[in-house]
Amino acid sequence: MKTVNIGIIGFGTVGAGVAETILNNGKLIADRTGFMPVLKRVADLDITTDRGVVLPEGVLTTSSMEILDDPDIHIVVELIGGTTIAREFILRALQCGKSVVTANKALLATHGEELFRVASEHGCDIGFEASVGGGIPCIKALREGLVGNHIKTVLGILNGTCNYILTRMENEHADFADVLSAAQAAGYAEADPALDVDGIDTAHKAAVLASLAFGQWFQAKDVHVQGIRSVTVNDIDYAAEMGYRIKLLAIIKEINNRIELGVQPALVPANSLIGNVNGVFNAVWVQGDIVGNTMYYGRGAGRQATASAVIADIVDIGFNLLRNCTQRLPAFKTYKQYDGLMASEQIVSRYYIRLQIEDKPGVLAKVSGLLGTHGISIATVAQKELAMPAVPMIILTHKAPERSILDAMAAIGALPEVFEKPVLFRLEELEQ
Repeated sequence: MKTVNIGIIGFGTVGAGVAETILNNGKLIADRTGFMPVLKRVADLDITTDRGVVLPEGVLTTSSMEILDDPDIHIVVELIGGTTIAREFILRALQCGKSVVTANKALLATHGEELFRVASEHGCDIGFEASVGGGIPCIKALREGLVGNHIKTVLGILNGTCNYILTRMENEHADFADVLSAAQAAGYAEADPALDVDGIDTAHKAAVLASLAFGQWFQAKDVHVQGIRSVTVNDIDYAAEMGYRIKLLAIIKEINNRIELGVQPALVPANSLIGNVNGVFNAVWVQGDIVGNTMYYGRGAGRQATASAVIADIVDIGFNLLRNCTQRLPAFKTYKQYDGLMASEQIVSRYYIRLQIEDKPGVLAKVSGLLGTHGISIATVAQKELAMPAVPMIILTHKAPERSILDAMAAIGALPEVFEKPVLFRLEELEQ
């Protein structure tokens, strides 16, 4: 039986999971594929910490060069993260004729175009299933399963930390700060949670999905990003009263040959599939012109889930190596010219608005008048009776251009009867 030799750079949580899977399930993979995956080297600067995996003698090293420069290693698995050293390692591997598997969404969202160009020049493959959605095979679905479809919409819950926080806020009627602290204590959130709660991690993943869906490169800087810090437990309760739940969504759409690309809190129907994705789980909802609506659901992070995706890429590349082929199905290939990203006046949606207003006659008339002036129609409005000088006013709009909504919010926020900056979230109805 032929063997495929693998070198892993990065022996952290995911790297340990990949190594453990190769060692424990190598025979299963061989029985199913016809080749044996062999763990030849694992490189990490820290070779003393116990990862719960016993590696064969001589496999563990502190030198990544022992992997990159070893002619017997066929596939390099990069699991160190970041956009500097990881980029250098991947470029060197590709230039040495080695295919690469990576979970590095930040790197792909920053230098993906360069990396895939170099891979093509050197006849190598890059596997990146683990970069989005952890163990969910959403990359393979877009790349292969839906290859005959024009992709119209991709909506994603792509950050388990944010989804965990929003779920606990809803279930426990707890404030954001309290739930974040609990998530940090439980290990679900980092000590510095900005990458997650400010939407940056989701933006990296959104850029990868958009590039794949539309065959042209997008970077994280192309994504309009709003995190979840502005979501309050009251917003979650008000949304629930109206039949919605609040999720941090990656929103990727093609409309009139332009691309909308954003990450923001959004209301989704409580009875929808994506509305029922809770806790640390992720989901990717895809609408194709032929297949209609599909959704992919599962664990979005963690040792075993992410390792499962890395192994799937190793197997795909292993098949190519056995058949002496590469680029069997190019991941990012321009097949249609789009007219660029949508401007705010071209983005049309429904919106949730929360205002803190002075409780006196005439305020609703002023607010509705300003919305009307900007061409925005109100679908529903409710004023909450609370014992305080400022009371919440909740408005759901009909569809309106984003630019008009933003201009109206600026005008409404300037009213003396409005005490805080208006809160504004998207409302995604999910076309059936």
